[in-house]
Amino acid sequence: MTYFVTIAFVLILLSLGGAMIFMLKGKKDIDHDSEDTSNNDNAKRSSNMAWALAARVGLSVLLFICILISWKMGWIEPTGIKPGQ
Repeated sequence: MTYFVTIAFVLILLSLGGAMIFMLKGKKDIDHDSEDTSNNDNAKRSSNMAWALAARVGLSVLLFICILISWKMGWIEPTGIKPGQ
């Protein structure tokens, strides 16, 4: 279970980093004559960023559900502050 959680967190961080790269990635060659290419590049970059963010949200929800199922099955136990102390 520890490996699964670790791998899930790494994938979530990689997805978030990918979205950041797509967001910050600028066009290297600025060509004011070709508006169509600029719009296509922006649309593709936006699409890639949206996909990366959606993957991050999906992985986060999947991790949360797996942790809840593991707790209900008894595979993991909470070790926080005990009530009443």
